[in-house]
Amino acid sequence: MALPKTPYIWMNGEFVDWDKATIHVLSHVVHYGSGWFEGIRAYKTPNGTGIFRLREHMKRLQQSVKLYRGEMPYTIDQMCEATKELVRKNGLESCYIRPIAYRGYENLGVYPLNCPIDVSIACWEWGVYLGKEAIDNGVDVCVSSWQRLHNNTLPAVSKASGNYLSSQLIRMEAIMNGYSEGIGLDINGNVGEGSGENIFFVNDGVIYTPPMSSSILEGITRHTAITIAKDLGYEVRETTVPRAMLYTADEIFFTGTAVEITPVRSVDRISVNDGIVGPVTKHIQQAFYAIVQDGKDEHGWLTYV
Repeated sequence: MALPKTPYIWMNGEFVDWDKATIHVLSHVVHYGSGWFEGIRAYKTPNGTGIFRLREHMKRLQQSVKLYRGEMPYTIDQMCEATKELVRKNGLESCYIRPIAYRGYENLGVYPLNCPIDVSIACWEWGVYLGKEAIDNGVDVCVSSWQRLHNNTLPAVSKASGNYLSSQLIRMEAIMNGYSEGIGLDINGNVGEGSGENIFFVNDGVIYTPPMSSSILEGITRHTAITIAKDLGYEVRETTVPRAMLYTADEIFFTGTAVEITPVRSVDRISVNDGIVGPVTKHIQQAFYAIVQDGKDEHGWLTYV
């Protein structure tokens, strides 16, 4: 299904018609994956349209580009303002937002620094990534035969376009084998993350999640879940998670902009909590949606349009 069009996409400081937002086929990003992006959600709340953790996303985008020896042509403040204006011009109350920086058209070859960095922002209406039933009842996942990338090969801390070729392999394998999502292990055989999600475990009321050294993206929704869990009085441990915990945990859930807080119902057809969403997961879900849907935002995470 094609994306639902909106009137405008922001490109290099200008609002362009959706169908005219194009790049040259010989742009560096097309051939070498030299792009960096974010996924952001805006929610309809009683206080108006609120963009969730907008500034944190734009800061991470800047850092992703910097890691690859690039320099963003726009400041964090400029990117935030452009995003708000885009959502307003497109008349959206809730939406998914995709800012992307990429090396454009100039020279063609592996060495990228002679190519300009172009920047675009798009937004469109988008529902629940894995489906409403997934949020309520959980998803069935598998351990992928594909491992996560080593941090000294392609750094997971950068949300780089090329990194997601690995994610595509993980997700395609999962879907083709009848699962909703796949989990990639790190090079040591410990749990890393899903194709586009961080992962959490609950055992005896304690919450565990893999550390940055396990080749994971430092997810903004991951940080949100950790903060919410601590606010609710739970102990959270960022620690190496062995594969076996996937089959023995009391509860498992994914976090991410797309999946929000999504329970895991089974792993490799071994049920989690008899296939029932656990109380800790529900508690964190409820607190998360109280922020993004009801506007009860004590942390100041919503930027209103």
